[in-house]
Amino acid sequence: MNTTPISSRLHIAIFGRRNAGKSSLINALTNQEVALVSDVAGTTTDPVSKAMEILPIGPVVIIDTAGLDDTGELGELRVKKTYEVLNRTDLAILVIDGTIGLSEFEENVLKIIRDKNIPVIGVINKKDLSQYSEEDKRKWEEKLKLELIEVSALKKHGIETLKMMLIKKAPYDDRELSIVGDLIKPGDFVVLVIPIDKAAPKGRLILPQQQTIRDILDNDAMAIVTKEHELKETLQNLGKKPSLVITDSQAFLKVSADTPKDIPLTSFSILFARYKGDLEELVRGVKAIKKLKPGDKVLIAEGCTHHRQSDDIGKVKIPRWIRQIVGGDIQFDWSSGITFPDNLEEYSLIVHCGACMLNRREMMYRISYAKSKNIPIVNYGVLIAYVQGLMPRAIEMFPLAKMIYEEE
Repeated sequence: MNTTPISSRLHIAIFGRRNAGKSSLINALTNQEVALVSDVAGTTTDPVSKAMEILPIGPVVIIDTAGLDDTGELGELRVKKTYEVLNRTDLAILVIDGTIGLSEFEENVLKIIRDKNIPVIGVINKKDLSQYSEEDKRKWEEKLKLELIEVSALKKHGIETLKMMLIKKAPYDDRELSIVGDLIKPGDFVVLVIPIDKAAPKGRLILPQQQTIRDILDNDAMAIVTKEHELKETLQNLGKKPSLVITDSQAFLKVSADTPKDIPLTSFSILFARYKGDLEELVRGVKAIKKLKPGDKVLIAEGCTHHRQSDDIGKVKIPRWIRQIVGGDIQFDWSSGITFPDNLEEYSLIVHCGACMLNRREMMYRISYAKSKNIPIVNYGVLIAYVQGLMPRAIEMFPLAKMIYEEE
């Protein structure tokens, strides 16, 4: 449980007005003093996350948020951050302060949650301090069209009932998402090409590589790991043709040259484009590069913050490639972490990272938001395959994506 990446956990977020007991509730759910609790309204200023496990759901992240009724200039910023949490929320908990009761405020928050198609659980907190009646509770449920669970976060009453409702309401993806599981079968060999250069973290593999290896093993296949300069020798010594070769995008060109044409080839980033988002939409986005004109603006978005190397992929290489294709100057902006810019109308293209540190809901939100603004979006892996002339080979095994790419 402790080693499950945050991006692979179910994200459960708690919303409500200030001083409704949201922080006390997260402490009760985790059985730890995770969030700062105070009678002073507005104690929680930034979202607070806690990793835990709720069986049989498995590893989850519970997110405590600032009150959505916060006021003032600083309060508006806190509310904005709270609403951003919705973009990565898989399951929402709406907390009603039992000492105040239901108001138009909770109704409006519930509407926003439902508009995003997020399953929601209603909670009346401070049951031990409240004077509302069963008739009041019934009317609130009828108005919200939502079953309300009564709890006292302070005294930890009703917490087990809430956990059972979390299990009941937890969304499960009918596709049973897998990185490579549907592309291989038990007993297959899969070769993973992992460059070890100055950008590689010392003493370990990066998250997409780790997760792909685990997915291969989970599907009873065999992972063969090699560097790009040893790939040709690796393939010669296998004794059996691998069912798939997966490479780091930055070694795509050499790996493609050394991999026979009858062996399927793709990249970690393209696999994660499908696993975390919408590969077809990202392939559609890469075609917009040839429509760029000198002076256009491009946003490069990354889901994490990291130390940039001298030849960083997002800061240096991708801007260089795009300027070479366009044949003129392009303006670039960069964003990183969980914040995604609102001003997408300024850009002619969005280039996104592989999203290994984001959960699927957050990445799908970003793709959908870009689409709603009619701004094409592509990810690193798809773009690199395109600029190095490796499309459509890199998406050969994904027929719909290939068809979209080959459309005029």
